[in-house]
Amino acid sequence: MTNDTDQGFKESEREVTVPVSVVLERTLDTTKKWVVPQWSAYTVITGEHIQHHQQKVLIHDDGVHCRYLWGGLIVHLYKDGGEGYWYNLLSDKPFLFVICEGDQGEMEVEPAFITANQDEATGYMESDRLVLSVPMPPEICTLLEKFVVSHYLPQEKKKRKRREWLTDSEYAKRSAQTH
Repeated sequence: MTNDTDQGFKESEREVTVPVSVVLERTLDTTKKWVVPQWSAYTVITGEHIQHHQQKVLIHDDGVHCRYLWGGLIVHLYKDGGEGYWYNLLSDKPFLFVICEGDQGEMEVEPAFITANQDEATGYMESDRLVLSVPMPPEICTLLEKFVVSHYLPQEKKKRKRREWLTDSEYAKRSAQTH
């Protein structure tokens, strides 16, 4: 069963997909001896008029800042990712996370995919992938809120009972018997 909405979002039994384009910005610090580029996610665009082919289009270049529009990307909202989405929505400002091929300091990077799951983004950062954050557009934020309310129920955190390791230890029991 698939539902298509007027915003271009698609819903199946397993996930919701949102087609997006992202603008990545490369900034060159020309005041230093070595020019090292810094990458940031400038904005995410959603709606009917985004480009659906993954290609890079230069949309701004003033010699210091270059902005590239990348189309053909999709934000996937999976039903089992609710906790990561929920924590993202609880923050002061929800973000989308752009996981890129390439590293900071390289002249070229390419967005591989975009996620709204904070835990997933953290996992990629811990594995040394370039992860850029960008404020979540209101359309996606509204959709994500509805998605989380429909598919996620926060689990009550249970505190584990602390074990008495000394009384449970075979080593401690044997050593007490020999003394």
